[in-house]
Amino acid sequence: MKVLVAVKRVVDYNVKIRVKSDKSGVETTNVKFSMNPFDEIAVEEAVRLKEGGKAAEIVVVSLGPAGAQETLRTALAMGADRGILVQTDDEVQPLAVAKALKALVEREQPGLVILGKQAIDDDSNQTGQMLAALLGWPQGTFASKVELGERASVTREVDGGLETVSLRLPAVVTTDLRLNEPRYASLPNIMKAKKKPIDTVSPADLGVDTAPRLVTLQVEEPPKRSAGVKVPDVAALVDKLKNEAKVI
Repeated sequence: MKVLVAVKRVVDYNVKIRVKSDKSGVETTNVKFSMNPFDEIAVEEAVRLKEGGKAAEIVVVSLGPAGAQETLRTALAMGADRGILVQTDDEVQPLAVAKALKALVEREQPGLVILGKQAIDDDSNQTGQMLAALLGWPQGTFASKVELGERASVTREVDGGLETVSLRLPAVVTTDLRLNEPRYASLPNIMKAKKKPIDTVSPADLGVDTAPRLVTLQVEEPPKRSAGVKVPDVAALVDKLKNEAKVI
């Protein structure tokens, strides 16, 4: 079975986000980028499925500028077999990503698509659900455990605890944090990844319009928290909670 994994290039989670002076977005010039952490989990799960004999090939896909090739190389170093870059400099929004992935799914015919449940830059949590709807495939979101047989058994995290769903294949799965611990790519695998193929296509090649349909009016930093104060005893704490904070 072929597994297709979508990965996104995002501002590294260790970088302190700065808003542009014109408040049109966040500053990305001279900023470190890396693979979205939830997508690292998706790649790791696909590699584990291949190591367990459940998958024969792993194809990783990314939408974005030419720099997204580095994100694909990271996935290839983790164990994926080949990559596809849908190259565009547009601000690609979830629906456009889902449409591009649908076109690639129809071309590649995978038995399973795995995505991170959301990206840490926009936190939309929409692409996997939209892709499943466009394909008419079953979906298992927020997966904390995935088992493959004739069907896919997906344990997912919900507000009340854990829920297990049985999905006919092909299906779409989105990953949660507790699904696995992504591996670090070894130096030999990093060197091998440089020789693995990455195909580059445009959205037009897939018949997809990636022009943004939502407009960002303004971006602002959250208000700074005021400094806390120390209280000498419990009585003073209760007094402040009652008379100043009005929480009791």
